[in-house]
Amino acid sequence: MMRARLTYIPVEVADQFGDFIIKRDEQILDAVRARTRDFSTLSLLKLLYQVRGESMTFSDLYSKSKIRMKRSFLNYLHLCVDYNFLEKKSVGQNMIYSITDKGMTMLNLFMQKTSVKDESI
Repeated sequence: MMRARLTYIPVEVADQFGDFIIKRDEQILDAVRARTRDFSTLSLLKLLYQVRGESMTFSDLYSKSKIRMKRSFLNYLHLCVDYNFLEKKSVGQNMIYSITDKGMTMLNLFMQKTSVKDESI
C-alpha cells in the first residue's frame, strides 16, 4: 500500500493533476503544499509538465519542478532520461532538457484522464 506524502507542487500542476492530491494545504508563491498519493508518478509528471512547452536548463527545471530534495530530483530526472521521456544535450556550459514524443505521450495519458473526467461532470 502506498503511503501518502507531503510535498510541494507547482499550482498549475496541482490544478491539472488533482487526482494525486489527497489534501491541499497552504499556497506559497507559485506552489501548493499538499498531501499526495502515488508520489513517484506525480514527481515524473512534475518534471514532464515543466518542459512540455519549451526546453529548460537543469537549474530552471530543478527550480520549477518543486522537487526540493536534489537527490530525489536527480533520480527522477535520470529515470526520465533513461526511459526516453526527456532528452538532454549540452549547450555551452548548460545542460538543456526537452521532452520527447514518448514523454508527451506519458504526460498526455494523465492529462486526458483529467480532461475526460471534467467533461463527464
